[in-house]
Amino acid sequence: MSGAEMDCMVDPTVTSVGIILSLTYKNFSLLTLSINAFDYNCHLDLIKLLRQEGELVKLRRARQKMSELFPLTEEIWLDWLKDEIRMASESTDREKVYELFERAVKDYICPEIWLEYAQYSIGGIGQEGGIEKVRSIFERALTAVGLHVTKGTAIWEAYREFENAILETAQLEKIHMLFRRQLGIPLLDMETAYAEYEEWSEDPIPEAVIKNYKKALQQMEKSKPYEEALLVAETPKLAEYQAYIDFEMKAGDPARIQLIYERALAENCLVPDLWARYNQYLDRQLKVKELVLSAHDRAVRNCPWTVGLWNRYLLAMERHRVDHQIVSENFEKALNAGFIQATDYVEIWQAYLDYLRRRVDFTQDSSKELEELRSAFARAVEYLKQEVEERFSESGDPSCTIMQNWARTEARLCNNMQKARELWDSIMTKGNAKYANMWLEYYNLERAHGDTQHCRKALHRAVQCTSDYPEHVCEVLLSLERIEGTLEDWDAAVQKTENRLARVNEQRAKAAEKEAALVKQEEEKAEQRKQARAEKKASKKAKKMKPGDKRKVEDDDDEEWGQEEEEQPSKRHKGDGDSTHAEEEVEDMEIETGLFGRSTPARPAASSKQKEKAAASRKEAPRILHDSAKDNLTVFVSNLSYSMADPEVKLKELFESCGEVVEIRPIFSNRGTFRGYCYVEFMDEKSALQALGLDRRIVEGRPMFVSPCVDKNKNPDFKVFRYSTALEKHKLFISGLPFSCTKEELEEMCKAHGNVKDIRLVTNRAGKPKGLAYVEYENEAQASQAVLKMDGLTMKENVIKVAISNPPLRKFSDRPEAGRASQPMIPRQSYGARGKGRTQLSMVPRALQRQSNLVTKAENGMVQNSPATSSASTEEPKKMSNADFARMLLEK
Repeated sequence: MSGAEMDCMVDPTVTSVGIILSLTYKNFSLLTLSINAFDYNCHLDLIKLLRQEGELVKLRRARQKMSELFPLTEEIWLDWLKDEIRMASESTDREKVYELFERAVKDYICPEIWLEYAQYSIGGIGQEGGIEKVRSIFERALTAVGLHVTKGTAIWEAYREFENAILETAQLEKIHMLFRRQLGIPLLDMETAYAEYEEWSEDPIPEAVIKNYKKALQQMEKSKPYEEALLVAETPKLAEYQAYIDFEMKAGDPARIQLIYERALAENCLVPDLWARYNQYLDRQLKVKELVLSAHDRAVRNCPWTVGLWNRYLLAMERHRVDHQIVSENFEKALNAGFIQATDYVEIWQAYLDYLRRRVDFTQDSSKELEELRSAFARAVEYLKQEVEERFSESGDPSCTIMQNWARTEARLCNNMQKARELWDSIMTKGNAKYANMWLEYYNLERAHGDTQHCRKALHRAVQCTSDYPEHVCEVLLSLERIEGTLEDWDAAVQKTENRLARVNEQRAKAAEKEAALVKQEEEKAEQRKQARAEKKASKKAKKMKPGDKRKVEDDDDEEWGQEEEEQPSKRHKGDGDSTHAEEEVEDMEIETGLFGRSTPARPAASSKQKEKAAASRKEAPRILHDSAKDNLTVFVSNLSYSMADPEVKLKELFESCGEVVEIRPIFSNRGTFRGYCYVEFMDEKSALQALGLDRRIVEGRPMFVSPCVDKNKNPDFKVFRYSTALEKHKLFISGLPFSCTKEELEEMCKAHGNVKDIRLVTNRAGKPKGLAYVEYENEAQASQAVLKMDGLTMKENVIKVAISNPPLRKFSDRPEAGRASQPMIPRQSYGARGKGRTQLSMVPRALQRQSNLVTKAENGMVQNSPATSSASTEEPKKMSNADFARMLLEK
């Protein structure tokens, strides 16, 4: 059997599999769009599949559906137009293609589409009025893109070629006019057009034309740096376009400003801020109805999730007196646009209600517009209660601003205080009765449009219910009675306010006592911890009487420091990848020394001779490793590898780039092993500040932590953690990433949705990835779009989760009073000597698990109560360290 015959046998099978896969994916795309019609990428995939299969009817329907929801890009329009042009055979088909071109040129200012439009119209020149139609299209193209510096020349040349093709004596002047018009506009390669005109024209070029040409040439020279910057810049080129726009703003030519905005938007159609600036310029400067409304419509179709663009669109339609039905339809589209915050729905409802209120003639007791306004208020309240609360678990309007505005409208404009009171009662039942400002708003409304009786009633209820500022409400009530009340009213008000303030003061006194008790309890705990440390220190000193035992105990302590940090990286909460890197290390330092960036005196044992003479050297006075007077010249370096050879040499090479290094003091254990941290002292403060920029630099495969040298006893509010722990709407938190994901791969995926400013891959202390990342965009709109597009995507067989960065609240213990050193979140003892979790088994022998009356023996044979039992017999005993266990075993 020949190879060709084998191919014939294999191809049908392969084709069948391909068809099945194509149909499966197409059905999947249709299903996805039925669930979420705003899935842009799914629209693209469906169109691509239908075009490959040649299903022209379904393809046309898919493109039509997408164009109703989104402005189409230049590439999509050109593909669609070319397909329709190939199928057009009759004159009726040509008219449909013309209609399609008209839709295409409205989405974006694209020179290629205008050129295609003009060239297609030339094909119908034989029809009645064909020449004039072609000229009309060319003229519109020149108006739209004739000023395009880099691509406008093609339109001018095509127009001249058309006129040359139908050249008659009467047309000569028209070609002259086209040349002269073109030479008066700053375009790229203007010199070629000028030379062409000189060659074509039999007469000398008029002085006026030469003058305009030179002026345009000078303008082109000024614009050339901006055009060159755009050519070399990488997408999205926002900074370059903004600089270009600012330059054109100074010149003040509206057509050129509009064109550069359109060019910027063609490449950055998903940047809401750019659309907002463009629309603001059109609203305030050009004020051309068709142009303004078209830009607003394209803005909300490109960025439907941005409520600010919808608000501006509603205002623009009202400003240009668009039919009420169209305004209402666009408002309904806004409700279905998929805003990402509950407050966005409150904002769009408020904008629409403002529009409806301005339509009402309140001089009439009743009108169609007034009923529509009341109906809209009622619908807004119900919508926020049902739709928004169900989706976001919050209404977005906790202070009931829409209901407040409804009540004010009824009271002030409709003279309907009864309805206003009903609305305000409803507001108070939604959890607002405890706020003084809500009661005072109601009181002011009654004061302006109600009567004294209802004012008094409102203030009496306010005195009873207000919990935040009761004194203020009481003062307002007494002021009312002082001016308008009778003696009985005054006595009732005084009695009510006195009783209320007495209860408030009693509650505050109890709260103050409770707070004082908590503070005292915290102080007692701090004192107990201080005593425990003192006893532990005294115990260590006593141990020096037994050199052999001391060596063993100290070796155990070194094991706690070294192995646990090397082998078991710190675990962090999911909301913030780096949130505890530095702080856990700080806690370790504080437990051991009480200082951040300080250590207990220790001596390096770098040589074998020093190790042999360890016992003798311990008797010497300890050397101070850091002088607090040099805090501003010193940085604390940690999370270094314990196996690092010659840390002084290694780190000196690294830190000398920041300035002159005076000394590097690595910290060693009593066995002479490097403990992974050190002090770097510089000659001047500027160098120390510059060295902080090396924080998180990878050194021997681990991220190195560089922090200021700060005594936390003197600076209890000092924070080590450098990243934000609050909501950041312009930043994404991505989880589920494959561990092999690189920063470049993630950036490539994210930059399709906006300008990526920074990417941070989260690692553990050993520098290994954790599958988490933070991606910072230029603005919150880009980040919101990225969430919609990227959440749930598959990356290297991993399904990633994408959300706005909003780390959970970090669980600190009660804040200590100012001036006292802050304590770790949970006492070290509750985790064990190695910081093990509560869920791990305790390794304490059962024989040692006794009640709070346990006592321990000191080395001198005296019996001492533990710190826990000395203060209260009911408290738990002091938990023993590895050193305590070792000492007890040796004494046996």
